[in-house]
Amino acid sequence: MKTAIVTDSTAYIPEELREKWNIHMIPLNVIFGKEVYREEFDITWSQFYEEVKTKELPTTSQPPIGQFVQLFEKLSEDYDAVISIHLSSGISGTYQGAVTASTMVEGIKVYPFDSEISCMVQGFYALEAAEKASCGEEAEAIIKRLEELKITARAYFMVDDLSHLQRGGRLSSAQAFIGSLLQVKPLLHFENKVIVPFEKIRTRKKAMKRIVDLLGEDAASGEAYQAVIIHANREEEAEVWRNELSAMYPNVDFSIGYFGAVIGTHLGEGSMGMGWMKK
Repeated sequence: MKTAIVTDSTAYIPEELREKWNIHMIPLNVIFGKEVYREEFDITWSQFYEEVKTKELPTTSQPPIGQFVQLFEKLSEDYDAVISIHLSSGISGTYQGAVTASTMVEGIKVYPFDSEISCMVQGFYALEAAEKASCGEEAEAIIKRLEELKITARAYFMVDDLSHLQRGGRLSSAQAFIGSLLQVKPLLHFENKVIVPFEKIRTRKKAMKRIVDLLGEDAASGEAYQAVIIHANREEEAEVWRNELSAMYPNVDFSIGYFGAVIGTHLGEGSMGMGWMKK
């Protein structure tokens, strides 16, 4: 069986890795007024953060089902199966779009996979699946492997400005007001597929230290982990953090990712996070 790997733009997998592992990507959209940008195709993360300095925050939308159908039909010409890996179904309808499209195509078996997370941790699943597929593993075996990895996947992040979360319906107006008043930096994570507060921490420095402590609890086993530091237009800060953590945790392979246009719309510039899973 020849299996194709598809993910969406919110995995934020670097282009060179997508090309190396032949990962197909379907974009979500960022909408500034009447202008629609396909994330990662029409607008990069750095361009996005420049745009929002002079424009109102955009809205976002999931890919049309027709885009999934078109891609799956094209893949059916060369593949027997496709594993379609997407951001958490609790924060977007993208995964459900893949599920619906899977019932509308013939000649290829589609396996939609809900990562229950986003950003480069979602990307870890796609890279793992692509590596297994390149070795000729069956789609069912690859899905089983991804479910095993899900048990070890973690992601924690903090936001610099609570208003973005409140605007996107992730935080109530009262919580946003009180949090801003007290300079609270809520540490967030995914639970049951949605973003929820993990802890309320008073300062950015303490919030980032808490994320490191959480990583340390898992990495203390000595097992090999892969981790990604995720930033919203704070590349230099992410580099410094990676250098510090690489010295602290030799059993963890650190990379740097970013909150791109779609996720950045909801979190805002200055957000920082980290995600990890076992290798």
